[in-house]
Amino acid sequence: MIDLWLGAGLMLLMALGFLLVPVLRGRRQQMEEDRTALNVALYQERVGELTAQQQAGALDAEQLAKGRDEAARELLADTESVEAPRPETLGKALPLLAAVLVPILGLGLYLHFGAADKVELTREFAEAPKNLQDLTHRLEQVVQAQPESAEGLYFLGRAYMSEQRPQDAAKAFERAAALSGREPALLGQWAQALYFANDKRWNPQVQALTDEALQADPKEVTSLGLLGIAAFEGERYQEAIDYWTRLLAQLPEGDASRAALQGGIDRAAQRLDATAGKVVEQVRLKVRVELAAALEGKVEPGDTVFIFARAVNGPPMPLAAKRVTVAQLPIEVELSDADAMMAQMKLSDFPQVQLVARVSRAGQPTQGEWIGHGTPLAIRTQTLQHLTIDRPDSRENRP
Repeated sequence: MIDLWLGAGLMLLMALGFLLVPVLRGRRQQMEEDRTALNVALYQERVGELTAQQQAGALDAEQLAKGRDEAARELLADTESVEAPRPETLGKALPLLAAVLVPILGLGLYLHFGAADKVELTREFAEAPKNLQDLTHRLEQVVQAQPESAEGLYFLGRAYMSEQRPQDAAKAFERAAALSGREPALLGQWAQALYFANDKRWNPQVQALTDEALQADPKEVTSLGLLGIAAFEGERYQEAIDYWTRLLAQLPEGDASRAALQGGIDRAAQRLDATAGKVVEQVRLKVRVELAAALEGKVEPGDTVFIFARAVNGPPMPLAAKRVTVAQLPIEVELSDADAMMAQMKLSDFPQVQLVARVSRAGQPTQGEWIGHGTPLAIRTQTLQHLTIDRPDSRENRP
């Protein structure tokens, strides 16, 4: 910053010179005009003396003429060096006023529109950061100075993740994704930050981000690694192996993370072998859904009916669901892991569930006009359950 202000000071002095030189010239011209007036007064005084001497008889007419000519030559000699007067259109006060106001105005405009903060930031980045906190602080300054920089937000998010601040990282990645057009790599980083910010619990937003990232780029490494982690922690070992194997193929030979990733694949394979001999009883919930007689004139045959099961102690989203129409009621359906809404959450993962049926004219599974729901039941229940849609789908009546 010192170099910047020194340069600005030199330029200011040059500008002041252009403004003040005319003023100084004006003063010199005034002095020359004063000297000319004095010479004229002396000339007139000399001519007066010669005339008085001629009248007194001391000089004749010829001597008087010679004396007057000599005085005139001296006057001309003194005035030849005087420059012709220049017209003054600005006056004397205006340049002086400008000399004071121009630097003040220039400084004010620079502080308002200039880039002093960016210059200072550049000088600061010329020095290596002392630690991770220092780097994060500098990246925060970059984002503050350039809020539309997707790159700055991306690196700030990575720094937050290194500091174990996933919530802040998720916000940074979300802003970066909005600016960059939802690049797959940013979506993967965003999903990973959300996953860790939610205490390593999977949710629909994380699933949607990883799906979008892999749809745009099937080789997006962060999404592949994250899906493998979630599958391993959910004891879906074959899925973990599949995702991590796809990720391993993207890493170059000699990459330090290849050994750790291969170790994860080996552990998943061992656990998969250990559970291969176990017979897991298939979860199948049977339910008969019907419409209350009082509602028959209040619904249309083409209205959508969603039949689903949700965890009693777990996430609010359905674990398994089927879709039918009012015209098909009454109907008997069977819900199982094959009807899972998300591969990471199945009926068999929860001990108790609740059955719900909803009529939605707009075809929205989360809200509708009429609803019916049962009481909590064990996941291994084999008996047929009965469910009647009989009440308005208001907030207080929702399960």
